[in-house]
Amino acid sequence: MAETEDMVQFLTPEGELAEQGITEEYRPYIDALSDDDLRTFHRDMVINRALDVEAENLQRQGQMALWPPNRGQEAAQVGSARAAKRQDHIFPAYREHAVARIRGLDPLMLIEMMRGNSHGGWDPAATNNFHLYTLVIGSHALHATGYAMGIGLDGKAGTGDPERDEAVMVYFGDGATSQGDVSEAFVFAASYQTPQVFFLQNNHWAISVPVSVQSRIPLYLRSRGFGIPSVQVDGNDVLASYAVSAKLLDDARSGRGPSLIEALTYRMGAHTTSDDPTKYRSNDEAESWLLRDPITRFEAYLRRRGESEEFFAQTAEEAADLAADVRRRTLALEAPPLARAFEHVYTEPHPVTAAQQEWLRQYEASLGGEA
Repeated sequence: MAETEDMVQFLTPEGELAEQGITEEYRPYIDALSDDDLRTFHRDMVINRALDVEAENLQRQGQMALWPPNRGQEAAQVGSARAAKRQDHIFPAYREHAVARIRGLDPLMLIEMMRGNSHGGWDPAATNNFHLYTLVIGSHALHATGYAMGIGLDGKAGTGDPERDEAVMVYFGDGATSQGDVSEAFVFAASYQTPQVFFLQNNHWAISVPVSVQSRIPLYLRSRGFGIPSVQVDGNDVLASYAVSAKLLDDARSGRGPSLIEALTYRMGAHTTSDDPTKYRSNDEAESWLLRDPITRFEAYLRRRGESEEFFAQTAEEAADLAADVRRRTLALEAPPLARAFEHVYTEPHPVTAAQQEWLRQYEASLGGEA
């Protein structure tokens, strides 16, 4: 779906700051950014891309069953994630690798999940309220809305204390907007006026179905039919992603109810490593979006501001070091014991899983092995 006249954009594709496009409601968030904040945005995006490329290479080399690339979506993820406060709760889909790292998740935990070494779980309390990846498309929009309802019912939003009030942000893609779960989440969010931001990353392809087939109207208008206000942003502009997310999260925490952000971006790679995007989209389309690359755009902006070559070199080195560390630790992983498959399925022992584990133990014993 094409951009609209109302789309929020602060950086042109050439990396020039369009001052006239920064409206009064977003100006305070842009003006408050320090040079260190801007460097952090760039560093986050570059490091995420290095991780993403390394993880995809590891999958191709047989170290993982699957990897969902997020190359091209760095600005949408980094800007919104940096806008969230520590007390906020983040509900990702399965492509939010940049958000995961910003919230403190060790990237190796994502590798272990995609490799099959774990159930894919982590303690959100230990990762700054970053909840679990969800591969069932759109279902986590309900989880997030239920959690936001709980925040509201517990009186943890709208108290007037910006350092304690909480909000929820949930990430999903354009394809998820065609799922009933997302519509149901909109219903409950609007009814309960939840402290919540729906963050829609419109990367233009739900696997092989283009967004033009999924919707005859811009996706950000869908939530308005449920009574939820929305904003469309240039998802390849990290400043726009940050400022709009910060504003709407502030609104949510202060008791102004839910909202939706549609971040127009593009999935430069495959849907997952089991997909071949050349079968359904043209090279011309991909090349046109390559010219709007979020990292190239922001680097051009920083260079116009006089950022040093030393910073860019240090950032590239840091990204390469992280990628190398992830590769080293991935190659050192060992196959987990089969008994781990039965751990933490339920909070308490369950007769069905106990019987299954005993069957597996006996089967392994019959082969001379041990589960």
